[in-house]
Parts: sequence; structure tokens; C-alpha cells
Amino acid sequence: MAGLRVLVVELDGKPALTRLVRDVPVISVTASAALAEYLESHGLKRVAKKLSSSGVIEVVSTAAPGIDDIVVLGKLKQIERSGEYDLIVVDGPAAGHAIAFLRAARSLLDTVRSGPIRTQASEVLEMLSDPARSQVVLVTLPETTPVNELIETTYSLEEKVGVQLGPVVVNGVDEGPPLETDGSTPAPLVAAAEYRNARRALHQREVARLRESLAIEQLHLPDVVAAGLDANHIDDLADALL
Repeated sequence: MAGLRVLVVELDGKPALTRLVRDVPVISVTASAALAEYLESHGLKRVAKKLSSSGVIEVVSTAAPGIDDIVVLGKLKQIERSGEYDLIVVDGPAAGHAIAFLRAARSLLDTVRSGPIRTQASEVLEMLSDPARSQVVLVTLPETTPVNELIETTYSLEEKVGVQLGPVVVNGVDEGPPLETDGSTPAPLVAAAEYRNARRALHQREVARLRESLAIEQLHLPDVVAAGLDANHIDDLADALL
């Protein structure tokens, strides 16, 4: 992706990606800010300011099911349509919210018959349904419960959303040959080797099960042994994908 104009978007309002990603712009999109911008762009700037100052925007964006998601998706559509970026990477919600988030456009089309909300929902659905404009990259860990959740999410996305699925990213994969010990190995190191071998075997089984369950390309990222990730770790992980 060298030479591409890339933008990273985070949706939860947390500044984690800003300190982790270097040389790539990162912006945050929230439902309240997107709704205020939408009102201002439709000649309701005074209304937007009044709602924002009174805190009513948060109420409006959460009172009607799907409204908060559709204004965020509408903002993403606006960024995509601007043509300023070749690739927009959105750090989306976790699996539980992801399906409802991506289904918001379809749900609103089924309930709203006319008006700007229906137009917005229709345009967002068009974007999500076009593989050239939008793909979902799911991320999991090589463990039983996360793999089960990813498989369920994949089927739900295909059946209920109809969005194109990209490669699956498997995080923290501990790969390598079994660690060997002998009679001279100290007991603590034997226990550590047994634990590491068991974990590697588990990761191999879950990666294989995921491959059998889903005919989707897998991208493996190595396990990072650190108290917390920093920008240097992200650079190393990016190199691992090359």
C-alpha cells in the first residue's frame, strides 16, 4: 500500500490509535458529532449548536434505533465520497455491535418510507454492498471462544448484511516447533515449556478449525510479549504482514 493516501478512523472516541499509528492521519467519528455536522450541513446550524449545548444530541442519537449508527455510517460515506483518500481503515465496533451497526441502513430502509434519513440509508447501503468500496476485515484470537464468535459473526454478516468479507486477521499466534526438555532441565523451565507447547498446539488446532469452517484467507500476526503495544510494535506487526 506504499504511496496510497490512507486514513484511519476510530469510532469509540478513544485516542488509542493516535499513539499507535505513525505517518497516517487518524480521526475520531462519534454519533453526536456526526449528527451535529449533518444538521449544520442542512441549514440547521443554530439548532445543532443549541442541541449540542443542551446535551440533547446524545438523546436524539440514541433514542431512535439505528439513528446513531446511520449518522456515523453517513459520515464514513461522506469521507469515502470525498476522494481525498485511497484507503479508509475503520476501527469498527466489537462483534456484538458490529452486526447491528452494519444492518442499520437496511433496518431504516424497512421502516422509513421517505425523507433525508431514507436517502442516507439507501446511499450507505449502496456503499456497503459494493466490494470495491467496502469490505469487512474480522479480527480474532486463536482460541476456542473467539474463533466461535468470529464464525458466527461471519455467517450473520453474509446473511443479514450482505457485505463483502476480506481476509480474517488472527492476532497473537504463537507459532514454532515444540520446545524440548530433558532430565537436566530445571523444573520451572519444564513447566514453562509444557505450557508453551500446549498453547502452541491450541493455536494450531484453532487456526486449522477456522480454516475448515471458513473459506476465507487468513492473515496471522505473531504474539507480542509486552505490557502494552506502542508504535514500534505496530511497525513490527505491519512488517509481519508483508
